[in-house]
Amino acid sequence: MTKKMWGGRFAGAAAATVEQYTQSESFDRALYREDIAGSKAHATMLGQAGIISPDEAEELVRGLDAVLAEIEAGTFVWRRELEDVHMNIERRLTEIVGPVGGKLHTARSRNDQVALDFRLHVSARLDVWSGELARLVDVLCARAEEHVSTLLPGCTHLQPAQPVSLAQHLLAYAMMFRRDFERLQDGLKRVRVSPLGAAALAGTTHPISPAQVAEGVGFPATFANSMDAVSDRDFALEALFCGSVIMMHLSRLCEELILWANPNFGYVRLPDAYSTGSSIMPQKKNPDVCELMRGKTGRVYGALTSLLTLMKGLPLTYNRDMQEDKEPFFDADRTVSSSVAIMADMLAVLEFVPEAMRRALGKGFLNATELADYLAAKGLPFREAHHATGAAVALAENKGVALEDLGLDELRSFSPLVEQDVYAVLTFEAAVARRNLAGGTGPASVAGQLAELRAWLAGIR
Repeated sequence: MTKKMWGGRFAGAAAATVEQYTQSESFDRALYREDIAGSKAHATMLGQAGIISPDEAEELVRGLDAVLAEIEAGTFVWRRELEDVHMNIERRLTEIVGPVGGKLHTARSRNDQVALDFRLHVSARLDVWSGELARLVDVLCARAEEHVSTLLPGCTHLQPAQPVSLAQHLLAYAMMFRRDFERLQDGLKRVRVSPLGAAALAGTTHPISPAQVAEGVGFPATFANSMDAVSDRDFALEALFCGSVIMMHLSRLCEELILWANPNFGYVRLPDAYSTGSSIMPQKKNPDVCELMRGKTGRVYGALTSLLTLMKGLPLTYNRDMQEDKEPFFDADRTVSSSVAIMADMLAVLEFVPEAMRRALGKGFLNATELADYLAAKGLPFREAHHATGAAVALAENKGVALEDLGLDELRSFSPLVEQDVYAVLTFEAAVARRNLAGGTGPASVAGQLAELRAWLAGIR
């Protein structure tokens, strides 16, 4: 029987089924870099505080570097009976440096140790998410710059509403993903708080310096309450919430691309590299990447719900339930990071079909609001202008023509305010060009949005 590092109190061994059921080594070994980084900072602090000698601290750091090298080389032997990443690393460290390895755990507990490891891991992964989001915004800006003058129907209720530029449509998603980036950056302020020094729950009697450990791992802040420090998983919940919102935004974009790729829309042609075929229908080109991304959104929602459910009934402080906090994040991380990266890659090579978008403008009387605004600008109360325009649309629909194809006398039958200049107003180009207020779809507004996003991207770099 392998002697447990905590086993002094116990005379008997755990059942084999319990060993398997309670171990976390099979998944928390993913935290080995963070565990070693935290341990090196802790050992250095112990030496400088005089809790162990400087020579012992240096020996521990060298030993931890040796363990890291073994893990990275693939020669490290993970032992399931040692339960977790912490015990595996500490046991191998002690084999390398001897009894001084047993001093590493002075003034800390696995409770504050794992909390630090997990925070370090979440911090690093949110940096990766942020970088991929910035790249996605950059791609969206680049594609928008290509299509400032490409017009398509903007929709409400998935029905044609008003003409907009494709650039405006793409920049709407750029704004979403910028918010996602900013949410992550704000959340990182709460992730990057070192809990080391809280020990099991009550702090420690040793004269340690939590601030020095925090500085050693690159965190700007330390815990304010030891009981909160070891039992807090808000940082992981917040990360999963941010990941859920990112996936929701991706899923909305996927849904549009799925619709646009349908020949009934025909707004985009899917790249071969990001679509698949049918096993029975030779003509099919399916948007499977978008469909899977849309489906994987629920997977990330599930991770958030899992951790919320895990935490909702836990009394202070640490409870073993919290061992179940990591796998949901690991899974969500794989999904979010790969989804954002793949979307950026796909959008960079996606082929838009402006002529199909242009044809679609002719369906649904998208310039009706222009006629109503035209009449309102002539002094007719907008509600009356709305009714007059609705009647004009009904006539055009009955005749099977576009609104701009009605004759001047026909349009004047709905309001004597209509003049010959109405036809210039009813063009789709005019409808878009006139909306240059900040945030609108007009070319000047779109140019302003692009400039602002480009400045933002330059600033975060």
